[in-house]
Amino acid sequence: MAEATLVSTDLTVGGMTCAACVNRVEKKLARLDGVTATVNLATGRARVSHPASVRPEDLVATVEKAGYTAALPEPEKERREDPEAGRLPDDVRQLAITALLAVPVLVLSMVPSLQFRNWQWLCFVLAAPVAVWGAWPFHVRAMRGLRHSAATMDTLVSLGVVASFSWSAYALFLGGAGDPGMRMPFSLLPSASDGVAHIYLEAAVGVPLFVLAGRFLEARARHGTGAALRSLAALTVKDVSVRADGSERLVPMGELRVGQVFVVRPGERVATDGEVVEGSSAVDLSLVTGESEPVEVQPGAAVVGGAVNAGGLLLVRAGAVGADTQLARITRLVTEAQAGKARAQRLADTVAGVFVPVVLALAVTTLGFWLGAGADPQAAITACVAVLVVACPCALGLATPTALMAATGRGAQLGVLVRGPQALEGLRHIDTVVLDKTGTLTSGHMTVARVTAVPGGLGREAVLRLAGAVEQGSEHPLGRAITSYARRGRSLPDVSDFRAEAGSGVRGRVEGRLVEVLAPDEELPVALADALPVAEAAAHTPVLVRVDGVAQALIELGDVVRPGSYRAVHRLRRLGVRPVLATGDREAAARAVAADLSIQEVHARCTPEDKADLVRESKERGERVAVVGDGVNDAAALAGADLGIAMGTGTDVAAGAADVTLVRGDIDALADAILLARRTLGTIRANLVWAFGYNAVTLPLAMVGLLSPMFAAVAMSLSSVLVVGNSLRLRAWQPARAGGRTR
Repeated sequence: MAEATLVSTDLTVGGMTCAACVNRVEKKLARLDGVTATVNLATGRARVSHPASVRPEDLVATVEKAGYTAALPEPEKERREDPEAGRLPDDVRQLAITALLAVPVLVLSMVPSLQFRNWQWLCFVLAAPVAVWGAWPFHVRAMRGLRHSAATMDTLVSLGVVASFSWSAYALFLGGAGDPGMRMPFSLLPSASDGVAHIYLEAAVGVPLFVLAGRFLEARARHGTGAALRSLAALTVKDVSVRADGSERLVPMGELRVGQVFVVRPGERVATDGEVVEGSSAVDLSLVTGESEPVEVQPGAAVVGGAVNAGGLLLVRAGAVGADTQLARITRLVTEAQAGKARAQRLADTVAGVFVPVVLALAVTTLGFWLGAGADPQAAITACVAVLVVACPCALGLATPTALMAATGRGAQLGVLVRGPQALEGLRHIDTVVLDKTGTLTSGHMTVARVTAVPGGLGREAVLRLAGAVEQGSEHPLGRAITSYARRGRSLPDVSDFRAEAGSGVRGRVEGRLVEVLAPDEELPVALADALPVAEAAAHTPVLVRVDGVAQALIELGDVVRPGSYRAVHRLRRLGVRPVLATGDREAAARAVAADLSIQEVHARCTPEDKADLVRESKERGERVAVVGDGVNDAAALAGADLGIAMGTGTDVAAGAADVTLVRGDIDALADAILLARRTLGTIRANLVWAFGYNAVTLPLAMVGLLSPMFAAVAMSLSSVLVVGNSLRLRAWQPARAGGRTR
């Protein structure tokens, strides 16, 4: 049985430069028994699923045998500050020196009026270090691939540089191009030599220069797509003030334990998930959940690690630490999502696996055809080099991962966590969404829904103040809900002579008055008697407030609809998604919520099995079903749906069975998720169309001699930069807000 148990290991893979590299690493790992791997070119990460009998060291060795470097990710606590962090990176230094040497060669070769006597020899001296040292990374990776019988993008670049420089050296030393006073006209298209062999030093320096520059810009852009993960990492607190036995001490975050009480001062981040034990404040959750409005917290309220304390001093009891915190789970989900691949990208990677060998064959065919047709050898070699240089599987490899990185990062900022491209594809196609009621469309706890005061009486505010004061001594959920509601924006007086009567209510003296909060009786003032049927129809629980024996108000309590639910259901309909309400609650409560939200199809008193059956029947009718829930009772339906969506405020069981998590606990985020999925997949399709279309257009042009090697290098580099740039637009994406009731 141990052999059947699969574990997941992440590897950091170095040396990959194109989709062909990705395909090769995945194939090599897949040759191990029971191993499957997904390699991401944009992140340089491989997620490997393997039997426990296959050690991580075996995976590293396999990748290295394929000609690449591999390492297990370093644990956070073991990472150290790089002592050379302030130095110029090697790739930037190499690009800068290459540019200094290459630019004079490009200018002299492209502007004939600047060509002085023996200019070609100066260009040769400047081009030699570029062709050798500047292009050295390409040569090394090409040779490494050759040793492992593999051809990649580096193979094409290396061959192009070697061919251009070698031909130029032949022309200078043996072909007459080295004669003093030689002039070489510049043309966008290759031309005949007119008896003197042309030199192509501009191609020999231009190819490595533009490819290095393109990869630098590409790396910078890819770095931008990972901004969300870096911003999440920045939310981590390094040190925390722990309070114990009346004293306070500063300890490293790694030493904080569950149950310890820590201090959060105004302006500080909450160190970890926990419960407020003392103090009240407004907490900014925008960087964690995407919710822009600060949340008021008081003793007993839950807080999330990474949130900012915007008000008073808080004492918080730690409820989770390390990998168990919500922030850690969010980071883990975003990382996992970025490791996946869309179906279209798998096709692109398959094509890239054979692309480079095909390009090499085309280059040889082009050379043979031109020579066989009696063309000038120089023109034949130029066309061959252009074919080698212009081919670009890099864009194919970057089409999906860069878009996915940008989208998942943007989704996390909006409070939407997507497990991977499969979930994005599922979001795009759903046409039916089954919504749970309690905790999804509603708040999930008892609260005051409405207060009806007797005309001419004490008034709504005064009655709430007195009722909240007397209920301070109650442990009943209704009493706690009244007290919590009454405390908003006001202080409550003390209560004396408090007495609770089981099944009836509570009474006590507040500021000398007898205050009673009881079940309604039949003798009610007209205003309250009219409100009572309305409350029962809405499935609310009504309580009567009497002051000195006189009925003053009727307070309705219930599980109220979340403010965002009205807009969310409206937006879902506009997106072509049919909402269905399925709840374990009683019929009256379900119908009341459905009527309020204009949901036509309602299923009440549903067991977990009933919800799962509802999903199965909908799928059998050909519907693409998503389920939104927050509890253990929703887990079966979430797992059985085409797409499971969990509320971030719900249980870990629900989140574990879901493909998408709405972190901020707002159902309106579902419409944002659908819109983001549609935009992301549209971006991926555009990237792939460009990547395939670029090669479909430029390769034939190069083969027929209509593209010089230098401009081929520019086009090749720009193709990757354009793909990444198109993906980066997702970072600034904003969901369109449809009109509708917002309450």
